Amino acid sequence: MSHLGRTAEPDKRTLRRELLAVRSRLTADDVQEAADALAECALRLPELAEARTVAAYVSVGAEPGTLALLDALHARGTRVLLPVLLADNDLDWGAYAGRGSLARVQHGGKMALFEPSGERLGPDAVTRADVVLLPGLAVDARGMRLGRGGGSYDRVLARLERTGAQPSLVVLLYDAEVVARVPEEAHDRPVHAVVTPSGARRFGSGR
Repeated sequence: MSHLGRTAEPDKRTLRRELLAVRSRLTADDVQEAADALAECALRLPELAEARTVAAYVSVGAEPGTLALLDALHARGTRVLLPVLLADNDLDWGAYAGRGSLARVQHGGKMALFEPSGERLGPDAVTRADVVLLPGLAVDARGMRLGRGGGSYDRVLARLERTGAQPSLVVLLYDAEVVARVPEEAHDRPVHAVVTPSGARRFGSGR
């Protein structure tokens, strides 16, 4: 996988800005092509093949596309949980029942999200997932993930740790977003694997 070369470690804000600028130059065709390849690679992961419940998310904008993957998991009979953003940036969860079950929700001045329109299962529903698919902007060779900075998934990871849940943590990215190193803070936790359009990679914290 390709790496972004850099001589000095940037702070999180600078790195996020650089990575989002690269994503902003992707065309709709680029995003769709990558989404199809990403789904194909992810579906070969044994963790996903064996999972009864997967916590995932609906990609927006130029994020690595997830809808093809969600549909394939749903067709397999896997229970797919999707997040619902709460006012305090925590996440509730609902079940995915196909694209018709999604509602476009505008959260204030933030970007619109696609969320499940059915029953709310509570923030602790994620603790029953076998695999948690995480959004992000980068991951490094240690498995440290750089998120967007909203803190929602930091809360999810803290909840998993607090309850003793141990799902496989998998971040979905573009190839060039696997980098040498991302800045980390005390609360950051490594993921077990990354899936990009060209394949999967496991880290030392993996199973």
